[in-house]
Amino acid sequence: MAFESDNTTGKVEELIGRARVVLWDFDGPVCGLFAGHPADRVAAGLVERLDRRGLRGLLDEAERLSLDPHVVLRAVDRRRSGSDLVAELEEWLTEEELTATASALPTPYADPLIRTWVAVGARMAVTTNNAPRVVTSYLATRGLTDCFAPHIYGRTGDLQLLKPDPYCLNRALRAMGSAPADALMIGDTTSDLEAARRAGVPFLGYARNGTKEGALRKEGAETVVSSLLPVLTAVRRRAGFLTPGS
Repeated sequence: MAFESDNTTGKVEELIGRARVVLWDFDGPVCGLFAGHPADRVAAGLVERLDRRGLRGLLDEAERLSLDPHVVLRAVDRRRSGSDLVAELEEWLTEEELTATASALPTPYADPLIRTWVAVGARMAVTTNNAPRVVTSYLATRGLTDCFAPHIYGRTGDLQLLKPDPYCLNRALRAMGSAPADALMIGDTTSDLEAARRAGVPFLGYARNGTKEGALRKEGAETVVSSLLPVLTAVRRRAGFLTPGS
């Protein structure tokens, strides 16, 4: 188990103390979506579909080798925006994401954190680059639908509005009637961080390994946790479920 410094604990408590609305990235903070259906294979599948069509030239070498299917999809969209090809690839990716939900693993402490936070009055939304029906499917398997519904804001037909564009965060804020300063974004990528900045929303980074933590801190994330346990502890303490020091 990772232990956070006293300084990080204090920053976490400050962030949750201000948050009335919590905007969650999905793959990472809520679950490991591709735990049993690896994302790199999905990305390679997108590249293979392009190759079979004789469209190898749509991607540069870095894009072809990317482990992130969203990188591949957005690259195609930049060059063939609004095309049937992009729509077909996006639908194929959605089906792969749906397949992945069957073997997705909940992020440690995410489920009890979400339920506890809702129980003490916070409102939850998902703001993600994954397809909304993928999120809906996963939440149903965990009994978390009521914690979020109807506030699930994911990938739309306009792929240029994926994070780091703040579009999905702004949609959530408008729908929930929240000022940016009264919200908190929990994310694990620099795209999440940039989207939160552009929306004016405070950010809490979740980094399951040193590589992710280093990337977030390099881009200026001030508060990063390696486990959601200190967040859960802070929420419980603020609600009076725990005494100070426990």
